[in-house]
Amino acid sequence: MKKPSLLKKIKAALEDKKGTDILILDVRELVSYTDFLVLCTGTSSAHVNALISHVRDSFEKDERPTYVNPSKDGSWWILDFVEVVVHVFKEDARLHYDLETLWCDAKRVKRI
Repeated sequence: MKKPSLLKKIKAALEDKKGTDILILDVRELVSYTDFLVLCTGTSSAHVNALISHVRDSFEKDERPTYVNPSKDGSWWILDFVEVVVHVFKEDARLHYDLETLWCDAKRVKRI
């Protein structure tokens, strides 16, 4: 799957389940392990779980993320699609880890 369509599909899945503050960062010039980061916030643990499940279920088995990692308390999940890494947080975890500041040099993708 090409990156623009992968990004569109991920973003659409997050929007379908009412994910908030969806941000796509182009990190191709900053790191070698991925091209884009997608950040999203869920309003509760149940909402975060629903977002993760919906993103995974939006893809055929051979297109699903190669790696899925939840934090111990379930407040932060990572879905690794290789070219795109998705981070879904509960609001307090997103504020705490503040990846937007960590990746402030990354270009923000406005249109996909």
